[in-house]
Amino acid sequence: MWKNKNVWILLCGEFVAGLGLWLGIIGNLEFMQEKVPSDFLKSIILAVGLLAGIAVGPMAGKVADQISKKTVMLISGFVRTISVVFMLIAIETGSVWWMITFLICAQISAAFFFPALQAAIPLVVEEKDLLRLNGVYMNVSTLSRIMGTAVAGVLLAIMSLSMVYVTSLIAYLLLFALTFLLTLDESKTEQVSVKEENSTGTGFKEVFPVIKGLPLVFMTLILTLVPFLFIGGFNLMVINISELQDSSTIKSWIYTAEGISFMLGAFFVKQISQKLSPYMILFVFSFIIGFSQMLLYFAHVPFLSVLAFVLFGFAVGCFFPTSATIFQTRVPKDFHGRFFSFRGMLERVIFQVVLLITGFLLDTIGLEHMVVIFGLFSFAMTAFFYMRFKQLKIESPAEDN
Repeated sequence: MWKNKNVWILLCGEFVAGLGLWLGIIGNLEFMQEKVPSDFLKSIILAVGLLAGIAVGPMAGKVADQISKKTVMLISGFVRTISVVFMLIAIETGSVWWMITFLICAQISAAFFFPALQAAIPLVVEEKDLLRLNGVYMNVSTLSRIMGTAVAGVLLAIMSLSMVYVTSLIAYLLLFALTFLLTLDESKTEQVSVKEENSTGTGFKEVFPVIKGLPLVFMTLILTLVPFLFIGGFNLMVINISELQDSSTIKSWIYTAEGISFMLGAFFVKQISQKLSPYMILFVFSFIIGFSQMLLYFAHVPFLSVLAFVLFGFAVGCFFPTSATIFQTRVPKDFHGRFFSFRGMLERVIFQVVLLITGFLLDTIGLEHMVVIFGLFSFAMTAFFYMRFKQLKIESPAEDN
């Protein structure tokens, strides 16, 4: 796998894109802090871009299945690069509207880029290497997040906001150049695209029967709600814990511990997969995620609050590469673009809903009671799908292989 140039291109591309993304995110927050006094208005502005990505999701998935995935990645990468120019105009003019234009273009670009990328990963390595590649890929993504936020903080201290976005622009141009070097065998996809051109559907209606016919894929898709219960309100919970403990440093401890443990989980998941089936990995670590939520009942204790995030980080570091591998191997390649687009859209919606629910519950019942509710829900969902899995395994033993 490591001798494959496409693997290195994808990993380097993800690292560069992650740096550019997090430079932009920190820059967005800095710009809004200066121009938008209302926190609620800030959330609405960020939601506009997210909704734009959701709106084009059905079309993005179909396009990723109809034409070359490399072409989709190149075009969306070009759009993302151009979008940074809009943000530079926003800074120069002080206009929030130009920032909204930037967010819309960036989210639309991401809606096309990431389904094509997920569909491209199974084309560059053999099936036996997929889990390892997914784990390494997510480690690279996490590393770029940690370094991106750190670099953004340093750059904002020594240079103007415009120069931070110029740095982000350079990162996206480098990613665009790296994408040109990809070599993908898309012969099967090309055959499908000819057939799909005669299709009148533009949404996900072709994907739903496929998901319905693959009960273990459907189960995995729904089970991802468990980690998203934690991820959706992650930042809000960290802020709340910081207030509970009257400590600003606990935030950095939590973010660092979670990031490192995530990377360890993604690194060790390949070894764990030699002892447990992919589905058992999902159930075990879904249970651990529920336990980490319950542990936050003691969020006023610094050690236990950090431990909860360590357990969560390691669990999702094992959970997400495994679920991604299940999707890549179980869903027919003809539907990868539409499926991953649908999955991305679903995750965006869940993220927003969980974020709103978390904010509401933190205001009404407090962190301690909220995490107990989330933990019990995670346990119940894990138990339900485990029993469902055992039933499916009895009915079709080959499904677990």
